Amino acid sequence: MSHSLRPQAPLSPKWLLVAGGVCVPVKWAHGWKSRYSSVRGRGRRGRVQTPVASGKKLACACRSTPSRLVPRLRPLRSACPAMAKLLKLMALGLALAFLGERFVTFRRRMNVSHQVLPVEPPSCHLIQGLDNGSEDIDILPSGLAFLSTGLKYPGMPSFAPDKPGEIFLMDLSEDRPRARALPIKNEFDVQSFNPHGISAFVDKDRGGAVFLYVVNHPRGMSTVEIFEFQGDALLHLKTITHELLSSVNDIVVLGQERFYATNDHYFTGHFLSQLELFLDLQWTNVVYYSPDEVKEVASGLGFANGIALSPDRKHVYVAAVTAHSIHVMERHDDWRLTPQKVLHVGTLVDNLSVDPATGDVWAGCHPNGMKLLAYDPADPPGSEVLRIRNILSPRPAVSTVYANNGSVLQGSTVAAVHGHKMLVGTVFHKALCCDLRAPGGPPRK
Repeated sequence: MSHSLRPQAPLSPKWLLVAGGVCVPVKWAHGWKSRYSSVRGRGRRGRVQTPVASGKKLACACRSTPSRLVPRLRPLRSACPAMAKLLKLMALGLALAFLGERFVTFRRRMNVSHQVLPVEPPSCHLIQGLDNGSEDIDILPSGLAFLSTGLKYPGMPSFAPDKPGEIFLMDLSEDRPRARALPIKNEFDVQSFNPHGISAFVDKDRGGAVFLYVVNHPRGMSTVEIFEFQGDALLHLKTITHELLSSVNDIVVLGQERFYATNDHYFTGHFLSQLELFLDLQWTNVVYYSPDEVKEVASGLGFANGIALSPDRKHVYVAAVTAHSIHVMERHDDWRLTPQKVLHVGTLVDNLSVDPATGDVWAGCHPNGMKLLAYDPADPPGSEVLRIRNILSPRPAVSTVYANNGSVLQGSTVAAVHGHKMLVGTVFHKALCCDLRAPGGPPRK
């Protein structure tokens, strides 16, 4: 069987183009045409053609070229496929090793093997009417507590997927506080209300008017809604959106339309955000927002979540869920944040709150993150509350105030205190109210 080859580019007359795209010196083929073939005829070993390309004559040989004419080409032909196969196997091995390492690391970050040791305050009870989560809680100095409920978060279950989110109010100054939903007035799409983190602000320049800032996820987006509290309702004032507020989790208000916000993911799509979590890409950040300026003020965080302000407003605390840590940052006059220290607590920290009376930081935590992501009602995620005293000191004191394996409270996200009362909220489950006083004893210190 004869073969012919078309040259793709002109070559120097000193070279011969051999079938397969290999070039050899003309001197190797000296006498080739006369000994083995004619220009147009068929010889004993094959056929040679003399096509013209760009005005130059080139000689082309068939694959049956005598081996002595190309003695150095045969070993390369057999070695290249083997080398390619070896490289493919090496690449596959490296990819599998990388994925294996990421999987082991992911399980460790999720605290898969962590066992919950129960810790119960003296007196706790579930709050009636809060059955679909209370992801964040903020308490005013007066004892009025705002609770965001009904969050539908990607990858998390929801016990009322078709019910809009709500804001509830409790007055902790009462002996037996009850939760009641606050209706929303003014033009606002209540049906798409999906509240996440919240922060209340008392404006002394406006006679002590109370404003509530709420992170909202209508139809998968991230917005910040501003409400004015009117005693028995919330009046919607404004919706804030910005490209830097792309995946907002929590918020802390600094003044009228000024706040810090955490973005818990770099990617906004569900698949890429889950891949980001699996690969532990620490690309989340903190953003400062004002009507005049919006900028990133902290970055490189592992799933930035809860954020809180110290009582003197000089420090900001940011929870990094997958890093099991709380970042302490110094706040500057230009709103920049400078890292000061990182406190590792050994559990998945969610929202933070600060007791204005003591400066203690309270954290709602997830003792086992895998149970939260892969929800099983027969083996539900537990709950955990930490109290951090003297967080700015060289040796802060971290204690567990509440811990449950999910038999009472599932997936705790926040703990907030007022006096001797503590509220504990969850992503999608119930809410708890605890009295921290010992039976018959004085108020806690």
